[in-house]
Amino acid sequence: MHSITVPAVGVLDVGSFSARLVVVEEGGTPLEPALSHQTRLRLDRELDEEGRLSPRGIDTISAAVGAAAATAARHGVTDVFPLATSSIRDAANVREVVRRVARDTGVELQFLSGRREAELAYVGARRWYGASSGPLLVLDIGGGTVELAAGHGGHADFARSLPLGARSVTRDWLSAEPPVRSKMVRALREHVLEQVKTALGDVADEIADHRVVGCSKVLRQLARLAGDRPGQARELYLDDLRAWIPRLAAMPSARLSKLPGITRRRAEQALGGAIVAEALVTVAGGPVSICPWSTRDGLLLTLLDQLTLDGPGKSQRHRAAREKRGHGKGSPEKTREKSQSRPAA
Repeated sequence: MHSITVPAVGVLDVGSFSARLVVVEEGGTPLEPALSHQTRLRLDRELDEEGRLSPRGIDTISAAVGAAAATAARHGVTDVFPLATSSIRDAANVREVVRRVARDTGVELQFLSGRREAELAYVGARRWYGASSGPLLVLDIGGGTVELAAGHGGHADFARSLPLGARSVTRDWLSAEPPVRSKMVRALREHVLEQVKTALGDVADEIADHRVVGCSKVLRQLARLAGDRPGQARELYLDDLRAWIPRLAAMPSARLSKLPGITRRRAEQALGGAIVAEALVTVAGGPVSICPWSTRDGLLLTLLDQLTLDGPGKSQRHRAAREKRGHGKGSPEKTREKSQSRPAA
């Protein structure tokens, strides 16, 4: 068993489809983690009509967190930031979930506001492209929310979060199984476009010359669907999105999951994600450059920076606690309420 004996930082990213542990040693990079462990989840199937996670869903979260914590401990990693994303943060019974996981595993799930997630996605994109790439506008379509951030330097000048995630819009606006009626598609397109225009309207002139970057699996899979190939510069174009939306609306999930880039687990959300992406690219301009780093990587890089500043005498737990205190997460319920409103720039 390889034991990690040098200073390291770790993030356990618990989302709708997986719980992934990534550990990076001091001086390392998320491209080459010292440790990686993943457990598959399907929390999108465990939400009832009131937005509560089912007992089975809570069991799977607890088991996944416990497995990740045990894996980290076996490799000598004792401090990991346990980041729970919107699939847990926005659940109606989030307090129950946090208590249960803490009781079973000793790990207390942590939450970042949507705005902070946007800021960290920007950090990931900026580090990937470098300072010479110029100003960036970063788009991140998650399951529950969309994060937007822009800036010229190492940190975002503004960051916002919108309740327009692929899972959320699919559940609230589209029928359970395609073909989806054109009336539904049209209504969702109008709604999302209005929300994005409102969110970016006051900074439209400022971001007009920014390079547009996509930092999410939704955008990455849409780019793959639209014709790019792994290993090449990946970009997503508005015309391709508009051509694919009616085709996605007409296909059953079984066929969607066989398309290039669309995984079986995300097939049901493909149309909703494409409609949200269309609105974002319409307002932001394009094409969208696809970045492999996102919020989790931005958090890892931020913790690595702090590790260097603190030196070997500081524990990661203290750094993680400071990350939590510094960005106003508070209680899960307060965080959920904050993430559903439009934060100020």
